[in-house]
Amino acid sequence: MDVIELVQRLEKLTKHEALEKCKTLIGGDSAVQVHPAAELTRTAVLTRQFTYFKNAVHNSKPAQDYIAGRGLDFRKTEIGYNAGQFHHGTRKEEHLVQSCLKYGLLIDKNLTNSRTGEKAYQPFGKCCLVFALRNNQHQISGLYFRSTVNNDHAKHFYLKERSGLYPGYPDPATKKLILTESVIDAATLLQLDPVTATYSVLAAYGTNGLNEEHRAAIKALADLQELIFAFDSDDAGQAAARKYAAELHGELPALKISTLALPCKDVNETALAHQDQALFSQLLAERTDLFLSTENLSAEKEKPAPFQPVPEPPKEAPALNVENPWKLSFRTDTARYYILGGISKLPDSLKVTLAIETESGKSRVKLDLYEDKQVEKTAREAAEKLHIDTYQMETDLHKLTDLLESYREQELLKNRETDPGEEVLTPLTALEREQAEALAKSPSLITELSELLGKTGIVGEENSRLLLFLIAASYKMAEPLHALIQGSSGSGKTRLLRQISDCMPPEKVTRLTRVSDKALYNYPKNFLINRLLCLEDMDGLPEEAGLAFRELQSNGELILFESIVLKVDELDGSLRAFFERLKGYLEKTYPGNHQKAEFSLLEVRQALALSKTQLFRYVNELTALEYLRQSGGYANRGFKYRIVYWDNYLAIREKIRAHLENQLDALKAGTPRNTRTDKKRIMEHVKAVFVASVPSSRNMCKGAFTNRHTPITYDAADH
Repeated sequence: MDVIELVQRLEKLTKHEALEKCKTLIGGDSAVQVHPAAELTRTAVLTRQFTYFKNAVHNSKPAQDYIAGRGLDFRKTEIGYNAGQFHHGTRKEEHLVQSCLKYGLLIDKNLTNSRTGEKAYQPFGKCCLVFALRNNQHQISGLYFRSTVNNDHAKHFYLKERSGLYPGYPDPATKKLILTESVIDAATLLQLDPVTATYSVLAAYGTNGLNEEHRAAIKALADLQELIFAFDSDDAGQAAARKYAAELHGELPALKISTLALPCKDVNETALAHQDQALFSQLLAERTDLFLSTENLSAEKEKPAPFQPVPEPPKEAPALNVENPWKLSFRTDTARYYILGGISKLPDSLKVTLAIETESGKSRVKLDLYEDKQVEKTAREAAEKLHIDTYQMETDLHKLTDLLESYREQELLKNRETDPGEEVLTPLTALEREQAEALAKSPSLITELSELLGKTGIVGEENSRLLLFLIAASYKMAEPLHALIQGSSGSGKTRLLRQISDCMPPEKVTRLTRVSDKALYNYPKNFLINRLLCLEDMDGLPEEAGLAFRELQSNGELILFESIVLKVDELDGSLRAFFERLKGYLEKTYPGNHQKAEFSLLEVRQALALSKTQLFRYVNELTALEYLRQSGGYANRGFKYRIVYWDNYLAIREKIRAHLENQLDALKAGTPRNTRTDKKRIMEHVKAVFVASVPSSRNMCKGAFTNRHTPITYDAADH
């Protein structure tokens, strides 16, 4: 028990009243008065606090994650983090608190700590990254705070009486200076050695943040030859760059002024989207000149600068922005509209996920733009929420519908014009090619490959991952390798297969979970050449599809003739396979008399190793199709069956082949015809041959099965 608690209990006071009582007992407020010698200068306070903020980054995982997410490295760049705790606990020194109040790091809102009864303060810039602004003596004279938790409203904060530049005043010997729109952009460039080796960097404080201190620092550079604007690529950023370029050209007519054409919104987003540091060297080499010499500023105003963007479409007919197909945008005077996730390719509906933004808020909704009632309801509810005119919003939605229809039609036509067999190659950058060649020539290639696979997250399967990767990489070879992954249920077979296939170029990988009987025959002619084909469930593969897959592995190709034959056989795949096995068994068991031989279900089940249910289904189907007939027996002892129709499957195939060859010869000799009509005629001829070979009372059924591939190949798209 301390003295304060003793006074609180004896006098029956609150803790705050007990504190005041103790101060009175020791002689008034003199104990808490700040001695003038203890007062700190602004530079000293900010330097001390920024050091504390920098150390706080090492103890804050959220701060480290945000910094890494912006592509920055706090080990290379001076970055702090304000968790709002610098005035608590043992750090609570009265003279420091008073200094922080004086310079704006703390705000007095007349708050009281409900737990201790002491006076409480609100920290300025809580949960923000902190950057130091420096004066011409390279001393910290201001701080910039960037929020890590609020990106919708206020996110940039400066101390009152802002002064100083980031990262500081440029070197007096600077010849080329890059001026960015934000501190984050400047910090991004400072991490790029190719940039800092030739250029100095200076940050403006937004589109309206090029103040007199910036201008004075630029004018003081006696050797400055060129000023490069790296402002944002949006309308506001480009307008600000033009404005400041014209003003500085009027003050420094001999200064060359240019601008960067950023592929993304700003410098930081460009660095995140392109990991290659050489990109900024290329952008700087291709920068656009604004003012080259002491040209007449009025003439420049009359003649549009070459960097100006294309004028916006008339307001009465705004355009659809399709730069990002997964986030289409549409702007009007009423609001901004975003189509998230793209649009459906089916022409019978136009279902979209729509985000509507105005200065007063956002509204998100899923709707079908072809449904008038949904459009009217959405316009009414969103207009009420965002405080805008309902009629105008409904008009915007109708305009958006028309634009989306036109866009979808253009995309469909573009896809039709694209050759499906044409391979689209993604070229490697010079850096990627250099890294790949260095790895391929490494004497420890296998070891390095295994380590790289481990870094991708494939752990615990050192031998399997390396073996499967080498097998998967062989898809580029003339004779690729094949693999079958076996293991108990839940052992991670499918995950391992997916992880390995993710290491291959996605445009050269085809994953299949379920495969129908004839699916492998329906790909374009050269689609499977140099392609990694992954089947995630071999056990559930239909017998016919399994045979086609094994044929593809062993023979290296699937012949379309087989697919045509399969389409006209009235027995489906598994039923045809059973019937051919049954005929083979009878021919072997009853030589010379097999066409009149009778058999029981038990006999066939034991000979062909079939289950009772499966055999019963096959026999019922063949009996219904008049291939089999009951020839005797009893219900309690079992019936006898006999094959009444022995079709010559091989002979039928030969007839079909002959007709196909005749049709192909006729097509090659004659004039080109409609592809769909040609294919229809061929199928009619094939069916005519097949129907002529079976009793007329039978109807044609879909499906077929064969495990023999003839050498003829045909692709109707080639004729």
